[in-house]
Amino acid sequence: MMQLKEMPLDMALKKVVFKIVRQIRYGIRRYWILAVPIQLDTALLTGFQSRSRHLFHIQDRAHYVECLKEMQQDESILKDADRICLHQFNLLGSGETQLGEKLPWHKDFKTNDLWKNGFYKHIQTVNLNNAADVKVPWELSRCQHFFTLGKAYWLTSNEKYAKEFQDQLDDWMVHNPVEMSVNWTCTMDVAIRAVNWISGIQFFLNSSSISSSFWERIHTSLYLHGQFIMNNLENTGEHTGNHYLTNLVGLIELGIYFGEFKITDRRSSSNNPQAWLRYGLAEMEREMFIQVNNDGSNYEASTSYHRLVTECFLYTTVLCARNEIHFSEGYMQRLEKMCEFILQMQKPNGLTPIVGDADDGRLLIVSQYSSWVRNDYRHLLAVAGEFFDRDHYRIAGRDHQEDALWITGGFKNVVDSEESRLQSVAYPDGGYYLLRNERVYCLIRCGELSFHGQGAHSHNDQLSFELQIDGLDIMIDPGSYVYTADYRKRNLFRSTSMHNTIEVDGEEQNDFDALVLFLMREQTFANCEIFDANHFVGSHEGYVKKCGVIHQREIHLSDNTLEITDVLKQMESLNTDAPSYYATYVLAPGVEVVQHEEHIVLRHQHLTVELSTSAALDIEIHNCWVSSQYGVREWSRLIRMKGSEPKLRTLIRW
Repeated sequence: MMQLKEMPLDMALKKVVFKIVRQIRYGIRRYWILAVPIQLDTALLTGFQSRSRHLFHIQDRAHYVECLKEMQQDESILKDADRICLHQFNLLGSGETQLGEKLPWHKDFKTNDLWKNGFYKHIQTVNLNNAADVKVPWELSRCQHFFTLGKAYWLTSNEKYAKEFQDQLDDWMVHNPVEMSVNWTCTMDVAIRAVNWISGIQFFLNSSSISSSFWERIHTSLYLHGQFIMNNLENTGEHTGNHYLTNLVGLIELGIYFGEFKITDRRSSSNNPQAWLRYGLAEMEREMFIQVNNDGSNYEASTSYHRLVTECFLYTTVLCARNEIHFSEGYMQRLEKMCEFILQMQKPNGLTPIVGDADDGRLLIVSQYSSWVRNDYRHLLAVAGEFFDRDHYRIAGRDHQEDALWITGGFKNVVDSEESRLQSVAYPDGGYYLLRNERVYCLIRCGELSFHGQGAHSHNDQLSFELQIDGLDIMIDPGSYVYTADYRKRNLFRSTSMHNTIEVDGEEQNDFDALVLFLMREQTFANCEIFDANHFVGSHEGYVKKCGVIHQREIHLSDNTLEITDVLKQMESLNTDAPSYYATYVLAPGVEVVQHEEHIVLRHQHLTVELSTSAALDIEIHNCWVSSQYGVREWSRLIRMKGSEPKLRTLIRW
């Protein structure tokens, strides 16, 4: 959000007045809810059953069970479900944790910090002075584990899974009154929770151990979820993003689920599921052309958020098609481009570089609940292969057929022919440039910061790159680790010094406030000047005002060499001394480093790589943290080469 000091006086005054009026309104609403809690008469939903079609079909239960057994997924599903029944969870880097007899819906069980119930607008979700992470209770309350409980029930017909489903939901509803707990403070999480509740319902509708009164309770709560989402849309900032998109997904799913059913409630003007559906559909069509660039990349400039946004668009589009609701041809073409981006960005080992922020965000986790790999997006290609009927997606996603089964109803086994060779490719709108040949994958970041320069989910990674040779990672992006739980680590992982680029005079490429964790105003304005099959040239302006130089980087790929030429171009209009700089290389875990007098040798399994430079530099090798998933970090090594000459040539040979 724009800071007050950056605004014209009249705009700043209007903003202050708006905040005062809003706080008064929130105060009144708080006392109103304390006096008259938000609730509906559950009798209004007596006997309600959705007439809509879900992603998977209840009547085809035997088919799903047979497929799961053929894919040999049944054993792992039951193990995951039994851990869930024992309340053992591993969320956001917590490690396997026993959560007790009752699930701690309001607690960061990693730190034991607790958010007491109160009016949702008055709950302080973030305190940078402690290590509490509100994402932990939010994540648990998304109830993404219900899908696994449901699969276990279908596999075994064991009513313990149905009873666990009911017990957890009843407990959640009792301890999370509408608008009166931390789990109502983020509309995104309310929407994701609603989607997962609806999916869970499908599995247990015929359970003999669940009473009709339970269905009345859960349907009443779901209806209130829809009203809440409609009244608390996350579209009031400078830009809309994945939060607003999930709001729309929730409205569409709830609108389809409740259909023509409507409760008359004088206190709410947003109580019509058909209104939720109409609004959600219109806005989702619109957001496709706001949040997704022409080339199919997501404008939040993060590969992980591209995964989440693609999942939201793709799964919702499948659900709509199943219910005879269709989007425009342009929408569908851009959705397919999003999937093509995932196909192109994956490394030969199937994983995708973690560029920009990453928080493990998902909509539905329909397979491998406890073991899904955060930077493996091929489950989306498996779904896209069936939905778009494209064999090269199917081939790429062939190890994730369970996802295609649940989302599209089945999967086609294609002949495992030789995959079409992926070529070097550019995504200029998103700022990704990929050089590749039979042995090498080199992804270069050069483009606009997220949200058209706001930088909410961006890192200082301009002209940084990832390098994989023969399927082995050599140089990587360090990831994100955490957000608000540790603002110092948050800032470290998004800093210039933690990326494979040039840091000049100790300055950041784009300045950021240490306590403002989701804002990084564009200063780099990176630009690709040349790109072809084996050649990239790009530059950025992040150091012009601070150091008087433009950083230009040229990368040339040949059969056994990556040649990197960095130039610090002095601005003629600025009379400044030649700056000093650090060239940084973050190594993948497992890469051994041996420093010699004139070069550095890197070894990873069977591969040996030599790094040398054209200049005499002060070379330091340090330990550093890297993170492959939220809340998890591991040790690796980092090479920092200090120099002052305006031109540096680096050779990486293998």
